[in-house]
Amino acid sequence: MEAKQQSQRSGILAAGNWIVDHVKLIDAFPDQDALSFILSESKSNGGGPYNVLKDLTMLGADFPLQAAGLVGNDTDGQWIINDCRNLGINTDRLALTPDVTTSYTDAMSVESTGRRTFFHHVGANALLKGADINLTESHAKFFYLGYLLLLESLDKVNDDGRTGASELLNEARALGFLTVVDLVSAQLGDFKSVVLPSLPEVNILLLNELEAGALLGSVLDENDPGPLIDASRRILDLGVRDHVIVHSASGVVAVSSDGNEVSQGSVQFPDDMIRGAAGAGDAFAAGFIMGLHEGKNLHESLRWGVCSAASCLTDPTTSGGILQLSDSLLLGEQFGFREFQ
Repeated sequence: MEAKQQSQRSGILAAGNWIVDHVKLIDAFPDQDALSFILSESKSNGGGPYNVLKDLTMLGADFPLQAAGLVGNDTDGQWIINDCRNLGINTDRLALTPDVTTSYTDAMSVESTGRRTFFHHVGANALLKGADINLTESHAKFFYLGYLLLLESLDKVNDDGRTGASELLNEARALGFLTVVDLVSAQLGDFKSVVLPSLPEVNILLLNELEAGALLGSVLDENDPGPLIDASRRILDLGVRDHVIVHSASGVVAVSSDGNEVSQGSVQFPDDMIRGAAGAGDAFAAGFIMGLHEGKNLHESLRWGVCSAASCLTDPTTSGGILQLSDSLLLGEQFGFREFQ
């Protein structure tokens, strides 16, 4: 990885989607024109930077955590800011806009099955531009941006073929950040035209097997690490600078520009302990980034990631199940890891 200014840097500055998940437990999902009953309501964090930063606090990260993005000047926006401040996350770069409401998702969860249906309002996230994020005064080691494909202004392709995201990431690298980018499984616009311009500005790319397949125009088996490693190598060849990380429910693979290839199976969690998978990818990202930040090698960082993801599965919300790192790692020791070689 690039060493520029790294010895003086610590922490993570995370930017992108800031979302409030409004979870409604319902008795049944109604047919069109029919009615069902809301049994209870709750709200939780959503969006890559929000989930990753909150998960890092739950894991026990002792380095600086900084939030960047746009939220509406409304109840949800203030709820996000207050939640971050209560967790010790710096919100100086989390701006309020009067022009549009905070992004939110209504998640309808059926009581008897746990199946969920989502209704998403993009809100303030669509307005976020590079100029809204002050990078120059941050001394964080990592700059995280997520999710590409769900940030309308940053995803816009300019006449020169570049995007706002690629320009922002270029600025971050020039200032000495290690850039981390996460994608979302979205059927919005031209996947490749949005993602490809950013790849040469990305040190670490995080994506699941569906997103990797969409980027390459292929279908990947989440249970077979061989094709996932091949896909990761092909994506690395598209310009990613250091690491491509492809994760699935079965495990994760990492391919590096120095030729290193690593795989790690997920925790063999009993089905009856799983309460939901929402946020598991972001929980993996938090554990993995924490490992790299603390100087762990690639394989151990992947293990931190899959154990963090496993703890996430114990709660239906995005971050409610995250345990301290030591307790998360115990899940791997207790239940073992899937074969993923």
